[in-house]
Amino acid sequence: MNDRPLSSRQRLLKALTHEEPDRVPLDLGSTQVTGIHVVAYHRLREVLGLPPVEPQICDHIQGLALPDTDVIERLGVDVRGLFPLNSHNWQVVEQEDGEYWTYHDEWGITHRKPRMDGLYYSLWKAPLDGPELTAQDIANHPWPRLDDPRRIAGLRQLAEAYHAGGYAVVLKDPFAGLFEMAQRIVGMENLLVMMASNETLAITIFDKLVELKLAFWETALPQLADVVDVISQADDYGTQVSQIISPRMFRAQLKPRWKTIFDRLKALAPNARRFFHSCGNVRPLIPDYIELGVDILNPVHVRAAGMEPVALKRDFGDALVFWGGGVDTQGVLPNGTPQEVRDDVRRNIEALAPGGGFVFNTVHNIQPDVPAENLAAMYDALSDYGIY
Repeated sequence: MNDRPLSSRQRLLKALTHEEPDRVPLDLGSTQVTGIHVVAYHRLREVLGLPPVEPQICDHIQGLALPDTDVIERLGVDVRGLFPLNSHNWQVVEQEDGEYWTYHDEWGITHRKPRMDGLYYSLWKAPLDGPELTAQDIANHPWPRLDDPRRIAGLRQLAEAYHAGGYAVVLKDPFAGLFEMAQRIVGMENLLVMMASNETLAITIFDKLVELKLAFWETALPQLADVVDVISQADDYGTQVSQIISPRMFRAQLKPRWKTIFDRLKALAPNARRFFHSCGNVRPLIPDYIELGVDILNPVHVRAAGMEPVALKRDFGDALVFWGGGVDTQGVLPNGTPQEVRDDVRRNIEALAPGGGFVFNTVHNIQPDVPAENLAAMYDALSDYGIY
């Protein structure tokens, strides 16, 4: 009998094949949607008794810290992330603009953050926002080069080092999803009106974004496919109670384009699992995600209507791995007592972990308002309740 402990990578791969490993795998910071704000990160290091450091920021828009090796080792994190150069971490030049810091990114989007105690950048101006938008405007926009080899420089060596250290590796998408990125380019209101009244123009912008995604993946995956375990994509379709657009509209305008992307990912990296982040109540779309080839759903937005962990595990647990949803980041983690945090962690593990197919992470990034004692309670609870 082989009693050797599992490596982090072995642990994650067993969970991804719906087997029960020795314990629930843990992610912190392998993607831009499973991370920790730099303010909370300083607090976490203090809780863990680790010396203060100035962390690397892996996402300037969201203010996310890249966890250092001592945090990874202390918590037993199983997954490491590869972050291609993108508009959230590359060529970020902040400019003073009155009460704000302003940043103009490679897409032509203007972001701003309050200079006094600002925690995040918010989208301020979309470059193609306006009711007179034409297909020619979309064609003439100065789109970034997603096939620039600098975006993936050094990532293969980093992935090999992570694997040598026993970790699983996630490669993240260099920009947001089709629906979400289109909102940032043409403005959310403009896009929604366009999808309802000028479907041809909406599809023009979606098709351009598909082209750019494929340009990146067709550059990156021939170099990286054999050293990544998970490929991360993201596109938000849910609200707290329902969906931003109807499932019918998703199926008509977006699902065929996502199919093109997922089919290409499967061809380029047949052994990598496909992770899809989609916040809120996306329950009506989950069968569509499965049809597209999604292997992993992130997050389990436990506070949103329709996203009850027990029901999701019952109805989709044979087809999907659930990544996230270990604790409610909207209410319980920032505002609950340590005991309420422990209870929430236990409840969600009991719902999602049986039979494998669960990776522990919060519902979304850990935010700056989380008290130190609640961070400690969350990870202590995972240690206590996450053993198979």
